[in-house]
Amino acid sequence: MRVGIVCPYSFDAPGGVQFHVRDLAEALIAQGHEVSVLAPADDDTPVPEYLTPVGGAIPVRYNGSVARVTFGPRTIGRVRRWLDAGRFDVLHLHEPVNPSLSMSALWTAQGPIVATFHTSLVRSRALQVAYPLVRQSLEKIDARIAVSEDARRTLVEHLGGDAVVIPNGVYVDTFADATPQPRWQGTPDAPTIGFLGRLDEPRKGLPVLTDAIPRILAEVPGARFLVAGRGDAGRDEAVAALGEHASSVEFLGGVSDEDKASMLASVDLYIAPQTGGESFGIVLVEAMSAGACVVASDLGAFRRVLDDGEAGALFPVGDGAALAATVVEVLADAGRREAFRDRAREFVRRFDWSAVTAEVLAVYEMVLAASEAVIPVHEDPRSRRGGRLLGRARGDRDEEARA
Repeated sequence: MRVGIVCPYSFDAPGGVQFHVRDLAEALIAQGHEVSVLAPADDDTPVPEYLTPVGGAIPVRYNGSVARVTFGPRTIGRVRRWLDAGRFDVLHLHEPVNPSLSMSALWTAQGPIVATFHTSLVRSRALQVAYPLVRQSLEKIDARIAVSEDARRTLVEHLGGDAVVIPNGVYVDTFADATPQPRWQGTPDAPTIGFLGRLDEPRKGLPVLTDAIPRILAEVPGARFLVAGRGDAGRDEAVAALGEHASSVEFLGGVSDEDKASMLASVDLYIAPQTGGESFGIVLVEAMSAGACVVASDLGAFRRVLDDGEAGALFPVGDGAALAATVVEVLADAGRREAFRDRAREFVRRFDWSAVTAEVLAVYEMVLAASEAVIPVHEDPRSRRGGRLLGRARGDRDEEARA
């Protein structure tokens, strides 16, 4: 089938949603489907050939992070041209209620529409403000997907309706087959402990880790910490907070996908100290796939990814002392680490893209089977002036199609 996917966030600084869209597109293409992705990206940003960039985006603070989005009349014009050229069987929008490219596409398109919701929030002023803008358009969505139970709950509580839960995907074998790097591997006396995330976003939990590091070193003096991720301000704050203990921390900066997989395959423990705003926990699944033993904060999303603590250790959210105690306990118990890894290797298979893509395709097929549309997804004729004339012209084509 011909599938159009809209990503609201810019590929200039890709994050979880962008990676999800990229991997889903490539998984569908590998199965023989025709896929086009529409997303913000500057003209000089390298993008896959299946991606149509709509230009640069502006940074907006959202959900404890910074999202780069684009919106406005010029964007809507580009959406219209993409829809008319694509003639998609199914349009798949990601985060359609954020003021972004996906919202523009929702306003503009008609035909079979699927939407995926990624956000997990207890309360959201942004969603409360956006809801009146999209309330009527939400009726155009034929099927809703949430990437986790937390994201589904956010959708139900803020927007009403419901969604089927289909998790984020990971190419499990890519991480399972990653080659460990000797420079990142530890020993029983000098284990390596990894962290990956934006260093200047407090919700990613680097301050919690830096609080725990001196306590860990007091019990395991040879421990070495590998911190990967962008954010100079966060790195500088961490170094200042660590003081004399900073020499035990190696800041790797941003890492490639290949280096990320190698790092996760090399470390003795992977630490996920996030404090909130996580709807899934994709990096935990990547670490579990690579064979790392995971220690994570007890967020609902992380608890579910870790099989309620059977596939990794949990500690109270935001508690540096508890994180340190958990790390020391797990490092001292090789049998417990191996038990976590064994369960993780089995549990992560449900998140492999082979399983996730099959579930997404089932939603597409359900929507197509239920749809009464006789032409593919295109621009909604009500969305521009002269809509009745355009609608009549397309109605004529509909009659021709029926004939």
